[in-house]
Amino acid sequence: MIIIGINAYHADSSAAIFVNGEMIAATEEERFRRVKHWAGFPSEAVKFCLREAGVTLDQVDYVCIGRDPKAKIWKKTGYVLKNLLKKNTLLSDRIKNSQKIASIEEELAALSGLSEAAVKPKIKNVEHHRSHLASAFFASPFEEAAILSIDGSGDFTTTMIAIGRGNQIEVIDSIDFPVSAGLFYSAFTQYLGFPHYGDEYKVMGLAPYGNPKYVNEIRQILKFEPDGLFSWDEKYFTNPTEIKIGYEENIPTVSQLYSQELVKLFGPARTAKDELTQHHKDIAASVQRVCEELIIHLLTHLQKRTGLKNVCIAGGVAQNSVANGKILENTLFEQLYIPSAGHDAGISMGSALYVYNHVLKQPRAKAIYTAYTGSKFTNEEIEKFLQEKGIKYTRLEDAALYDKVTDKLIEPGVVGWFSGRAEFGPRALGGRSIIADPRNDKAKELLNLKIKRRESFRPFAPSILKEYTADFFTKVEDVPFMEKVFPIKLEKQHEIPAVTHVDGTGRLQTVMKDISPRYYALIDKFREKTGVPILLNTSFNENEPIVNTPEEALNCFLRTQMDMLVLENCVIER
Repeated sequence: MIIIGINAYHADSSAAIFVNGEMIAATEEERFRRVKHWAGFPSEAVKFCLREAGVTLDQVDYVCIGRDPKAKIWKKTGYVLKNLLKKNTLLSDRIKNSQKIASIEEELAALSGLSEAAVKPKIKNVEHHRSHLASAFFASPFEEAAILSIDGSGDFTTTMIAIGRGNQIEVIDSIDFPVSAGLFYSAFTQYLGFPHYGDEYKVMGLAPYGNPKYVNEIRQILKFEPDGLFSWDEKYFTNPTEIKIGYEENIPTVSQLYSQELVKLFGPARTAKDELTQHHKDIAASVQRVCEELIIHLLTHLQKRTGLKNVCIAGGVAQNSVANGKILENTLFEQLYIPSAGHDAGISMGSALYVYNHVLKQPRAKAIYTAYTGSKFTNEEIEKFLQEKGIKYTRLEDAALYDKVTDKLIEPGVVGWFSGRAEFGPRALGGRSIIADPRNDKAKELLNLKIKRRESFRPFAPSILKEYTADFFTKVEDVPFMEKVFPIKLEKQHEIPAVTHVDGTGRLQTVMKDISPRYYALIDKFREKTGVPILLNTSFNENEPIVNTPEEALNCFLRTQMDMLVLENCVIER
């Protein structure tokens, strides 16, 4: 059975394809369009998935869309009627977006050559948060688990909790729009002067520079309820009917989410040009602390309600790696699984899994521990490209390659590493990475100023060989998708200053030999030479989506100050 899942006309549009429950390919449309968070129909991602599976659309049994216009229809209708006389830009935006969703049959017909009549029976709509739940549970190794989906909003829901057993998911509660942990965090992200869609990770990175002195004030805004859910004081937020969600040229934008009441409480909002003061840092620390407390609150009650020991989490708020790193030590859950694309790109993967497992009641495939489901290029394709461009290069066998690259890193140098399949999700995991020596205390400044061109407060991640995690971190868990932040042992922080954040933590990736053999071998060679089984790893890009092709990698290399570019086994040096 062949199933394609799609996230369309929503931020981080994407596609994923499964054959008999096994994921063959998955990728975000932004990798092809070169526009961050691209939000149109993922035609290029769909075509890529079909090519990778070696099939055409007429051979596909189902096309699953991670959105269901019928979900909570009566609650939506009641909300609209209640606010009928108010200025309602949100309603008009949603109507326009729903019209686009209705055109999916037309889009699929256009790219496949099939008629709309032939496409229509294949289409299955899956509620947004059920797709998130499925992306986490059905990809996990657990036969039974509690599940949390938490984000901004989707299909009139902002949070959903459930139990997964075998190939079934039972939803046990949810929170309706507009009360939202994601919108809460986004409102403060805007207030702190980070206006772009997806900037929330900047607040998370800024938080360790502040003191959480405004926690009590923020608890006035976001209220934890005795039933294990939450509510908020709506006066601190823009009236939901006046929120404008735009997708002009398929770039997602969200209008101001905070109200003047928030400004009265915390003072004037920062603009992007204003200096970041200690006051701003303290607010960031407070927002992050309350967000962590909220997640722990939800999960503590979910564990009591279900009595289960395993938990799966997805949704945009599940990308908060600092909070994720604190879950197991602060709840009674014993094991945690978060997919590589926990954000909305994972909707494509989740909608397909929901139909295959829950609706069709098919047996689950093996757990997904790899994010390497995107583009791939052979050495021969790369050599042909470099020769056409007149680029001087050297092709090396693996052993010689690892030796040369690690020498360059130790020099010290910065290397663009393009190897194997691209990753599905927002993290570079050794497929499309920029790497450096974590022992170099100047590496962070070099990367931020001369290559990534980004804010100095944002940290870089350590990729560590799994077997050595306990030597450097105070906690030991599998972290294949760089989805958790752990404290680095105090006595080790001076050894790896480039990947030690200001609060002594690191957002780690545990690199496993069977999942990432070449990246593992590279780090192991670095360990043999330095005694440190870690590389600094950041995404291979410069204020753009992560590079997807050799040409994009070369262009990024040429316009930045990287010292070496590795395209599979082909090495280019300055």
